[in-house]
Amino acid sequence: MSTQSILGLFQQPESAADAMDGLKEAGFELGTFDVLTGTPYPEGAFGEYVPQHRLFRFPAFGAIIGFTLSIFLTSVTQLAYPMVTGGKPILSIFAMLIIMYEMTMLAGVIATVIGIVFESRLPNMKPGIYDTRITEGWIGVVVTFDDDSKVADAESVLNKAGALEIKHAK
Repeated sequence: MSTQSILGLFQQPESAADAMDGLKEAGFELGTFDVLTGTPYPEGAFGEYVPQHRLFRFPAFGAIIGFTLSIFLTSVTQLAYPMVTGGKPILSIFAMLIIMYEMTMLAGVIATVIGIVFESRLPNMKPGIYDTRITEGWIGVVVTFDDDSKVADAESVLNKAGALEIKHAK
């Protein structure tokens, strides 16, 4: 089953918002249609589906892993090569603090970069349908579906909302 996309082009944001409302009323699921625009609009201005990101989990897990690894590394190193200095304990917390801090930060930053790449879905090997007029201020409404029977429904909703052009892509 192949995924198919259509792109409706609009010049006015009100007509693009009407198209988004019409797609919701026509029974299209949230997440199957989206807005493409080169102009900054507030998030959710067109009533589009705003996916929840999970980026905050990456640095937290990275920091936990880095902290745990640093405790293990410093403890094993001090126990493997014991140097008793002036009767002080072999496992010295103060000597371990700097390494624990640095490894926690390092692992947190690396996990954050990996999380950004993962959440941005990079690299995108299959770019979707696009029109260069979107960078000139036009607004595109993209509808993606697996069922070919919904193509006519989506086209009628986009035309009813005032789409100036509708492009098809496989």
